[in-house]
Amino acid sequence: QVQLVESGGGLVQAGGSLRLSCAASGLTFSSATMGWFRQAPGKEREFVAAITWSSQTTSYADSVKGRFTILRDNAKNTVYLQMNNLKPEETAVYYCAAKRRPWTSYDYWGQGTQVTVSS
Repeated sequence: QVQLVESGGGLVQAGGSLRLSCAASGLTFSSATMGWFRQAPGKEREFVAAITWSSQTTSYADSVKGRFTILRDNAKNTVYLQMNNLKPEETAVYYCAAKRRPWTSYDYWGQGTQVTVSS
């Protein structure tokens, strides 16, 4: 059974930083593409960042480019999202996701971790 467990969320002031972690089990992590998504209250879930199995390719939503960094450690089966200069409008539940092939949709999702950015 695949499990994705996010951690690292919390309350931070605008301009602050947080690092989210997502620990994966039950899948071949080293070959999976990993992604981060977020969903704010009353809004649809949106893409934040993704990283391929080798870390060779990363992609970001335009709104987070230059402030967020996605990283992975295949030895620890963990993907990270370093978030800097956070904005109040980025308050949301952040979800980790995994897919077995880069060209498919995401197969697995975590339960999410709350990030609250105060102004």
